[in-house]
Amino acid sequence: MESVKGIVKDIPLANNYGPEFLVIERGEGSWLWDVEGKRYLDFTAGIAVNALGYGRKDLAKAAYEQMLKIIHTSNLYTTSPVIELAERLIKTGSFLENDGFVALHFSNSGSEANETALKYARLYSLREKGKGHDKILAFSNAFHGRTLGALSCTPKAKYQEPFKPLIPGVEVCGYNDTDALSKMLNEEFAAVIVEVVQGEGGLDVMSKEFADALNALCKKYNVILIADEVQTGLSRTGSFYASQGVGLKPDIVTLAKPLAGGLPLSATLIPEKINTLIHVGEHGSTFGGGPVTAAVALRVLEVLSEESFIAEVAEKGDYFAKLLEGLTNRHSSLGALKGKGLLRGVEYLGGESDGGGKSPDLSKVISLAREKGLLILRSGTNVLRFTPPLTISKDELERGIAILDEVMGELEKTS
Repeated sequence: MESVKGIVKDIPLANNYGPEFLVIERGEGSWLWDVEGKRYLDFTAGIAVNALGYGRKDLAKAAYEQMLKIIHTSNLYTTSPVIELAERLIKTGSFLENDGFVALHFSNSGSEANETALKYARLYSLREKGKGHDKILAFSNAFHGRTLGALSCTPKAKYQEPFKPLIPGVEVCGYNDTDALSKMLNEEFAAVIVEVVQGEGGLDVMSKEFADALNALCKKYNVILIADEVQTGLSRTGSFYASQGVGLKPDIVTLAKPLAGGLPLSATLIPEKINTLIHVGEHGSTFGGGPVTAAVALRVLEVLSEESFIAEVAEKGDYFAKLLEGLTNRHSSLGALKGKGLLRGVEYLGGESDGGGKSPDLSKVISLAREKGLLILRSGTNVLRFTPPLTISKDELERGIAILDEVMGELEKTS
């Protein structure tokens, strides 16, 4: 493998991955190094996955010790780490009504967790309300995954069009549009699936009014309310669940990204009213909830659920927002602040069109930031997205903003 400035091209991966990659060699804390030894401050955390940063010896120790015992059992058997993790995750639903969660299903990704949630919701609706109550309500600019069911609830043409027909019965409502929600939702629906912060859709945050309406209408029509907390859960937004921050009371919560510290693991948490209607063999996952990922997740959960840690994330999130506000005040090419906690973003108003005359091109910003040693993401059509490790320091946040300051200054000079 040959690389130029850490970039490698023409590797044998499917074309959907893109034409080139930055090849990462190692990481420590909030920093990454490429194969040529260049260092990068990471404001991506593997798309909000590496919440505890890199080079964690406690996570490596947990994986190593469990691998010496047993790596895989399938879901025909279980192990102590899996049982303990399930018990601890169930307790996180104490903020919900009726004692929250009583059970969960482990899988491997956010898409799978959401597929599971949709299946459980339709199963509940069929057995509780009968046939003809199977619609699913999703929202504009949502992203719930790329598997067929999750994709059907991700109303973006560029993702959906090549794979139609999708699953039937999915309708779309405007996000944070309480009036539209009250007109659309009725007893014909089995489920509503929603993000409290729209991770891929521009980082819009659910309003308290909208959360209240979702709670009331889903309860009125006996519709299962699914909170997709794949990107927002596990303290990313300054509370353990983003739902807590807006008063959302979901029946089902889905978790994934940071759950096992970078290893593939997701969970779909459910209440008793759903669990009692599920029959043996109606769903499964060969690899979901393996002993190694569960062992690592136990350590991750121990850290991320500490009240002092969550409070620190909230404080750093507020500090980060102030830094971003200062950045937008200095650069006319930047617009509104988005997101919550350490899931933040800012609108980019400059740059070239994508050819359709609508979406400002973020690629120059992302590329120049990478050249200067900062890794960042995009969200939606014109939002720069920042999802640093939750362990990042204030000094490192300041360093990242300084790099962005330099990037924006150079781009504005040439525009």
